[in-house]
Amino acid sequence: MLLERPGLHKALFLFAFLFALSPFASASLALFIGLGFALVLGNPVADLSNTASKWLLKVAVIGLGFNVNIEDVLAVGSSSVVLTIVSITATIGLGEILSQVFRLNRNTGTLISFGTAICGGSAIAAMAPVIKAKQDEIAISLSVVFALNALGLLIFPWLGHYFSLTESQFAIWSALAIHDTSSVVAAAAVYGPTALAMATTIKLTRAMWIVPYAAMAGVFSRSSERASIPLFIVGFIAAATINTWLPEYQGVWSVFYSGAKSVLVASLFLIGSGVSMAMLRQSGWRPFAMATVLWFIVSGVMLLLILDGLIAL
Repeated sequence: MLLERPGLHKALFLFAFLFALSPFASASLALFIGLGFALVLGNPVADLSNTASKWLLKVAVIGLGFNVNIEDVLAVGSSSVVLTIVSITATIGLGEILSQVFRLNRNTGTLISFGTAICGGSAIAAMAPVIKAKQDEIAISLSVVFALNALGLLIFPWLGHYFSLTESQFAIWSALAIHDTSSVVAAAAVYGPTALAMATTIKLTRAMWIVPYAAMAGVFSRSSERASIPLFIVGFIAAATINTWLPEYQGVWSVFYSGAKSVLVASLFLIGSGVSMAMLRQSGWRPFAMATVLWFIVSGVMLLLILDGLIAL
């Protein structure tokens, strides 16, 4: 009945979005409402909400920088250089092997591996023109990573509590094992404020490695295209710098940070509302199986190393 009244359908969707934007909605609740809306009623403005979610997430990540000290960002970056290089290289290498095992075409396998290793959709978007990936290869890779991102949002906080991870341990694990920056931020927001600040810093520091790895891929593929640092990373660093250098305006920065958290929660509603069975069917089982196995191995190894105290920041 509701689907036969598009005006009411859109009004209900808008009401749910505004609720997610309000102080009454938590990150996990907004995500579940979005998922329920998409799977039960359908998203009446799918294209618009998909575009809006990407932009709002970028705005939210930039705003979260107003609660971060730039010195912490630099400290995390310098203390984790070896870990970052080893983990990214190992993940990409394992992904290439699994691509052959599951008989994926080279570009799709590379995009999934690169997205898993660094930061999901942003990494895929940066790598795609470098390796001259086709539109369907990009779409499949993004669909697979998006599906696993949604799964990570649901299971990572639960697993973190199951293994009794501290907020700092969870921040490290989520930043190393969940694909997208946005999903890392969302999962950490559910886990706790310390996890949120630390995970955001670690993930965005890791995301800066998009450029050198994409540049190396360009050399191997003899491509003239070059990747660039996503602007939201620059914005996050700028916000953290402002927060550090102008502490006398802390009241203003706190307002920006609080607003960013509300925008983040609203973005999670839009992310949930964008999930559809058609998206999962489009990807097929091979890319999804390859990406799941790669993700399971990376997540499991990182978790064991964190629990053993071999990875700590």
